[in-house]
Amino acid sequence: MLSHRAAATAVIVAFLIGIIASLAVRPPGNQAVSSEQGIAGVNTRIHWRLPISNATNLPVLGDNAKYVSRTANQVSDGAIRLDIYEPGEMVPAFAISDAVRDGKVNAGYTWLGYDQGKIPASALVAAVPFGMEPWEYSAWWFEAGGRQLAEALYQPHNIHPIYCGMTGPETAGWFREPLEGVEDLKGLKIRFAGLGGKVLEQVGASVTMLPSGEIFQALEKGAIDATEYALPIVDEALGFARIAKFNYFPGWHQPFTATHFIVNLDVWNELSETDQRLLTTTCTSAVTRNLAHSEAVQGAIIAGFSDIGVSARRLPEPMLRELSKVATELLDEEAQKDPAFAKILESQRRFQKDYIQWKRLAYLPRDF
Repeated sequence: MLSHRAAATAVIVAFLIGIIASLAVRPPGNQAVSSEQGIAGVNTRIHWRLPISNATNLPVLGDNAKYVSRTANQVSDGAIRLDIYEPGEMVPAFAISDAVRDGKVNAGYTWLGYDQGKIPASALVAAVPFGMEPWEYSAWWFEAGGRQLAEALYQPHNIHPIYCGMTGPETAGWFREPLEGVEDLKGLKIRFAGLGGKVLEQVGASVTMLPSGEIFQALEKGAIDATEYALPIVDEALGFARIAKFNYFPGWHQPFTATHFIVNLDVWNELSETDQRLLTTTCTSAVTRNLAHSEAVQGAIIAGFSDIGVSARRLPEPMLRELSKVATELLDEEAQKDPAFAKILESQRRFQKDYIQWKRLAYLPRDF
């Protein structure tokens, strides 16, 4: 048995050893940013819950959020941790911007076209009918003022948007019956999103918005006659090919589909410049990776359509011309109603006007 004096001495010695050990790990003057520990004992400066708008089991669309989370953690040596929450698990798929704005979560990963009802111009930074192609959008975003316009658009909503994902054109939709012209769209109940949905409403379709997890059931039960959602590989994973056997191209309504990592603006402004750059650079990497993955995997899916009884078809050119005319009129009408919409649309059209001089001459014809 130790005496009381010996026990007290042992406690003091243990206490002093603990102090010395802690100083060896963190010298005086190096204040810890967080009490949490990341990988390899690195202090975790950022640990955010990240709701996403597409389930992670969806190829291309969903798995890019996992890439963002993993890469942010790797490039920061564990200082940044983004815990992904599936659609509806924390925040409804269409309400991520609201949650970020209100500070319910610090950040989210979403398609900003879902904000169209309350921020009309958001659709222009998400997908534009007969608009820019993917690399063209990137050029506009990084080199022609697109980023600054998007940041100014979302600043009153207390959100900082970062361009963080890009895919090529979507399909023009999955239909039970073949299409011959615009008149075949009249009265059609179809799931559609963004400005493309408004174009279809103009030509007489009945448009509804549904999150990915609800589309198949609505199609199967006849609540909708047709649907668009994303890329062939995504749509096949969702089961559309089991019901609607006519898959149409090109994706006139979304020649590009941009996804954004959004951060509560107050939270963003409190981050160090280093962490802001880490997140932005991670997202720029994700844009390149996402587009490469998107482009790499569609061909094999389409090649296998015949094996599952799906007919891949192009929309008739007169139909595309009519839809393009309606889209132009719609964009002009939206610009008249909303100054922010007008400003961003004018910027995109001005850039396209310059870019087409290069586009027409530099690239081989697609049917060469």
